Amino acid sequence: MSTYAVNDGVRLAYEELGAGEPLLFCQGLGYDRRGFGPLPRLLSEDFRVILWDNRGVGDSDVPAGPYAVPQLAADAVAVLDAAGADSAHVFGVSLGGFVAQELALSYPERIRKLVLVSTAAGSVPPSLPMPVRGQEAFMRFQTMESEEGLRLIVANSLGDHGVNERPELFEEIYAYRLERAPSLEAWQAQAYAGATFDAYERIPQIAAPTLVLQGGADTVIDPGNAQILAERIPGARLELVPDRGHLMMWEEGELLAPIVKEFLQS
Repeated sequence: MSTYAVNDGVRLAYEELGAGEPLLFCQGLGYDRRGFGPLPRLLSEDFRVILWDNRGVGDSDVPAGPYAVPQLAADAVAVLDAAGADSAHVFGVSLGGFVAQELALSYPERIRKLVLVSTAAGSVPPSLPMPVRGQEAFMRFQTMESEEGLRLIVANSLGDHGVNERPELFEEIYAYRLERAPSLEAWQAQAYAGATFDAYERIPQIAAPTLVLQGGADTVIDPGNAQILAERIPGARLELVPDRGHLMMWEEGELLAPIVKEFLQS
């Protein structure tokens, strides 16, 4: 069941799992709080997991766009406030990784440790651009019939290994996207936030201990961006999972959960 936080008149749906130190999950483009695969359940065995819907998706309000990452970060703070969490570990995926970085930079007192997954320091140089295969898929997606477009975008995000080795997982993610997909206008409003974000020069100021997780075959975020994050964030640790795509959190939840747990509890 949803509970709601409010930021600047926008209602933001959230829910909690488990108990322990708070762990806020920040989601990527077009996905809502149900779109993290098995990781929230696995980590809720040790943490108080807080899941929320970005503006524009799920059960949150859909104000007119475009959106901006600092706006999404302020939304995240409103969720922490509503949940009564003075500070939390933050797990950010893709666009949610941008939000997590902005939280660590603009609200450092609210952040305990940072986990950045399938993300980058931004979408403009010197961060590396989306691989050509991903660019082509995202452009085609916006012109295709909704069901066909969602199948394309899920296949691109899951990656060849997942599509070929886990066809049942592909169908699970596709069914989720079909049920929970936002409107194209809301997707574009979020996409604008991602496309205009640039923290490259600022991330050396991140003081929170940081873990960077990246799939080596990601066609949404160039894997080289993970190395940039690890090199520029002081003391950051990098874990690369070869041959996995952008949605490795779905495909490799059982692998990633103990890595995240060990990092957050160390």
